[in-house]
Amino acid sequence: MSYAEQILPEFEQEMANTRKVLERVPEDKLDWQAHPKSRTIGWNANHLAEIPGWVEGTLTQADWDIAPVDGEAYQTPQHKTQKEILELFDKNVADAKLAISAVEDAAMGEMWSLLQAGEPLMTMPRSGVIRSFVINHTVHHRAILCVYLRLNNIPVPGMYGPSGDES
Repeated sequence: MSYAEQILPEFEQEMANTRKVLERVPEDKLDWQAHPKSRTIGWNANHLAEIPGWVEGTLTQADWDIAPVDGEAYQTPQHKTQKEILELFDKNVADAKLAISAVEDAAMGEMWSLLQAGEPLMTMPRSGVIRSFVINHTVHHRAILCVYLRLNNIPVPGMYGPSGDES
């Protein structure tokens, strides 16, 4: 079984669950935050939309410097409508699925690094990056967004069965 055959079912399931949460994001609460040190609903939604967009670069480049010494730092998108957030998410998921489907198994064992100003923040095999930096990272921010929805009395969709709002 190829790497793509192993990881795509999990990737597709987690992205479908994430889309269900993004569909609940209220445009009038994008600036809401649970605490002054917490990110907003809008930031988390945009971050969830961008994460699958990291797959292609992970599979085709050796590293990604999010704040290069001689360039501009990477910025999370700041879309202000649910439609824009969902469009970005859908495009990134589709592109990620194509990239995963096309990658050679041997390439998944190659090391990949996340850099900041040229210094490594993380280095691991590409297969680990997809599982940890993409899928697990998505689940983490999706959970934060679900709590934010709940705190705003917005029904939370079920992920692996019905949620408290659906049962």
